[in-house]
Amino acid sequence: MSLFGLELVPLNLPLEKRLQTLGVLHFTYLFLFFGLGTLFLFLYLLFFTSYYLIPLAYYVWYRYDRSISEQGGRRSNWVRRWRIFKWAAEYFPVELVKTCDLNPNKNYILACHPHGIMCQSHFVNFASEATGFSNKFPGIKSYLTALSSSFSYPLFREYFMLSGSIQASGASIDWVLTKEGTGNAVALIVGGAKEALDARPGNHRLKLKDRRGFCKRALLHGASLVPVYAFGENDLYSQAANPEGSKVRKFQNFLTCILGFSPPMFYGRGFFNYTFGLLPYQKPVYTVVGSALDVVKAEDPSQEQIDFLHNKYCQALIDLFETHKLKYGLRESDHLTFY
Repeated sequence: MSLFGLELVPLNLPLEKRLQTLGVLHFTYLFLFFGLGTLFLFLYLLFFTSYYLIPLAYYVWYRYDRSISEQGGRRSNWVRRWRIFKWAAEYFPVELVKTCDLNPNKNYILACHPHGIMCQSHFVNFASEATGFSNKFPGIKSYLTALSSSFSYPLFREYFMLSGSIQASGASIDWVLTKEGTGNAVALIVGGAKEALDARPGNHRLKLKDRRGFCKRALLHGASLVPVYAFGENDLYSQAANPEGSKVRKFQNFLTCILGFSPPMFYGRGFFNYTFGLLPYQKPVYTVVGSALDVVKAEDPSQEQIDFLHNKYCQALIDLFETHKLKYGLRESDHLTFY
């Protein structure tokens, strides 16, 4: 059924499908609006109402508690198992593909690719139990890293930490790999915000050439490196043309430097239509967790050691991609490129 050029969602859609859409709506709008929404709410309470003590009390709490997002966070296994995350995973669906065991007596850095627009599959896989991470990798706790700014918004930071998420900072990663014992897996989205500007269907470009910090952290702590590739993550949204060197891309890069996060001009489908909106397209995502690369601890790793591990990792990622690409709908001519 169409109306004004929009393909409408059928009224008789099964309840199961409605719940799945609700699950992905929860994540998408949480990601886009909850942080800023709570910030504006607290500012309104502070300056325009008699409830100013609420934001003031929260500010005192935040100052006291602000370092916890760099000290392992405040994960809740109860929250991670909420049914709404399972609905979100079933919407696409997202599947977590295990290729080998992870030893719970070691620590790991899960280097996740690609970033996509909103890291939908990475959140579902590593910040919840929607795809069964703990069952597939018994004895391993996953910690999804996120921009430090994500932990500055009132209430949003509390909710985010309950999922097991932590700051994407050196100090935060160091804490998990040294203070939390063994059996920890830090899920790091290596390409970062700038890679989101290349997230579009059929694209396999990764910002990886100049990303070596994760290799240094692996060497410092002797943490094994695990390549992770989500086939289909870049297919979840369309994005306006912004080729390198264009005015649009230059403006986006400028805003990324100022804001700390990238502003891709994207669109997907809507809640009541399949044509246009902020929800991701309903396309499958297969997140393949590769074999761990054992890393020998180096208290003061040299640039040569870092570069060697980086080259070794890049080749392992290419091998993972080439091994599984045909199985998950790609063509023989599809290859990874790094920039």
